[in-house]
Amino acid sequence: MTRRYVRLAATLGAAGVLAGSTVAQAAAAEEGRGAHRAQHVLLVSVDGLHQSDLARFVAAHPQSALARLVRGGVEYTHAATTDPSDSFPGMVAQLTGGGPGTTGVYYDDTYNAALLPAGTTDCAHSKPGVEVDLTEDLDKNKDALDAGQGLPGLPGSILRMTGNPQTLIDPAKLPVDPRTCKPVYPHSYLQVNTVFEVARQAGLRTAWSDKHAAYDILNGPSGAGIQDLFTPEVNSNATGYKGDWTKDNQATEQYDSYKVQAVLNEIDGYDHSRAQRVGTPAVFGLNFQSVSTAQKLASSDGLQGGYVAKGVPGPLVEKNLAYVDQQIGALTAELRKQHLDRSTTVILSAKHGQSPIDPAALNRIDDGPLLDGLDAAWKAAHPGAGALVAHAVDDDGVLLWLNDRSQAATSFAKAYLLAQNGTGVGIDGKARPFTGSGVQKVYAGAEAADHFGVAPGDPRVPDVLGVAQYGVVYTGGSKIAEHGGAHADDLNVPLVVSGAATPGGVRREEKVETKQIAPTVLDLLGLQPHDLQAVRAEHTRVLPVR
Repeated sequence: MTRRYVRLAATLGAAGVLAGSTVAQAAAAEEGRGAHRAQHVLLVSVDGLHQSDLARFVAAHPQSALARLVRGGVEYTHAATTDPSDSFPGMVAQLTGGGPGTTGVYYDDTYNAALLPAGTTDCAHSKPGVEVDLTEDLDKNKDALDAGQGLPGLPGSILRMTGNPQTLIDPAKLPVDPRTCKPVYPHSYLQVNTVFEVARQAGLRTAWSDKHAAYDILNGPSGAGIQDLFTPEVNSNATGYKGDWTKDNQATEQYDSYKVQAVLNEIDGYDHSRAQRVGTPAVFGLNFQSVSTAQKLASSDGLQGGYVAKGVPGPLVEKNLAYVDQQIGALTAELRKQHLDRSTTVILSAKHGQSPIDPAALNRIDDGPLLDGLDAAWKAAHPGAGALVAHAVDDDGVLLWLNDRSQAATSFAKAYLLAQNGTGVGIDGKARPFTGSGVQKVYAGAEAADHFGVAPGDPRVPDVLGVAQYGVVYTGGSKIAEHGGAHADDLNVPLVVSGAATPGGVRREEKVETKQIAPTVLDLLGLQPHDLQAVRAEHTRVLPVR
C-alpha cells in the first residue's frame, strides 16, 4: 500500500472552494472532515471507464472535477468489478456486496432452468426453463423514452417520468414462478437484499437513476428499497437521431444529461422531477452511458471512437471523459451550493470496463455460425435430439445454458468450442484468423458451477463459460469493443471514495473489488454492513477508507 498525501490547498483550492477562506481554516475543515460519518452517499458509475482512463485524464487535467475528486479522498488503483463484467452483475454487486453466485444475477439476459415461460397459466403441467431478460424488452413500450408511460412532449418532459418503474414493466413478458404461478419481477429475482433496503429500514431516503425499467432489481426482494427510481429507456428511439440513444454519441450525452438533472434536483431536496420537496436522499446516484458508447462506436459525430493506440483514448472517448468530468463538476458544485459537501461522500466507479483498449488486438467473430455448428454437431452425434443450446450470451466472453445439463453434454460443448477455427475481422476490416472459437479457456458443467461458487445443477448458473482471447468481440456488426468478459480491460475499473468521512489525497494499491462499495456505503452512514445478506455470505469487507 502507498499513501500519497497531497497539499490541502491543492486538494480544495480549485473551482473557488477556498474563496474567502484562509489556509488555516481549510486545514481545520480537513481535519474535522474525517471525524464524523457521512449523512449522504452519492454513487456515480461510469460504464466503460477504466482506472487507466481516469489516471490519464487526471494527469492531463489536474484542475478537473475528477482530479479534485481523487485528491479529496481515497483512490484504489487496483479495483476489479464482477466476472462476468456485465452491467447487471456489476451494479448489483456494488449495491449488495455479492458476486453472481450469491446474487443469482449473471448477466442482463440469462436463462433459468427452474422458472416457467412468460404467460404460463397451467403451472403444474408446464416444463421449466426460460430466458430471464432484464433489458428494454420488459418495457411496456421499449421504443419510448418513458418506457410506455405515455408522457406527452417527450423527450423534454422525461423528468416527469414515474419514480416507480415497476408499473412500466409488462408482466406478460416476465418468467413465471412455478410455486406461485405468478410473474417474477426483477426485484423478486434478486436473491439478496440491497443497500437501499437497509437504508430504508433505518428510516433514510433513497433514490437512483439508471437505463432500463428493469433496474427495478435494485429495489431488492422487498420491491421497496428505492423511493425514487428514475429509469429513462436508453434503447428507445432517440428523437432527432437515427436509432436509439446509444447509436449516436451526442444522443447518449443528451440522454445522460436527463439523469444528471434528476440527481441535481435530488441534491436540492426534491424528487427527481422537482415536483415535490422530499429532502436530499441518504443514498442516491446515477449511471453514465456516454463513455461506453464512445468506446464501442467506430465513429460518431465526425470523431473517431475507441482507442487510437494501446490505452490511448481516441478523440470521441476523450470528448466523453471531458463530458463526464463536466457533469461530475456540476454535481459536486451543487453539493457545495446546498452546503452538503462536508456531509456527503462521493463514490466513483464503473459497472464494467470495455475490451480491448488495444485496437490492434481487435478480432470480431460472428458467434451465430459457432452456435449453429454446435447444435448441428450435437444432433449429428445424437440422432433425434433437439438443439443443445437453450440460451447464449456472447459479448467478449461466452455464456451458454444448455437443454441437456449433463456432464456429457457440457463436455461435448466445451470440446466443440475449443476445436473450432475460422476467420474474424480486425480493426482495419481485414480478415483475421481465430482458433478455439476465440476462447482461451472453457469451464463446463461442474467446473462452471465451481467457478461461481454454486452447487452443480444450480438453475441459474451457465452450463458453459468461455473466457475469450484478448481482443475478441463476438459480433456480426461493426462495434470495436465490448464488455462481459474476464480480461483486465473488462475488470479493471476506477474506485474513488471522496468527501465526508474520508482522508484526502490517499492512494491505495492493494487489490479490492467493487462489491466492497456496498458495505462501505452502510459503514459511512453509520449503518451495519452485516445487515446485507451477501456481505455475510461472502465475508465482503468494508473498503479501507479511514
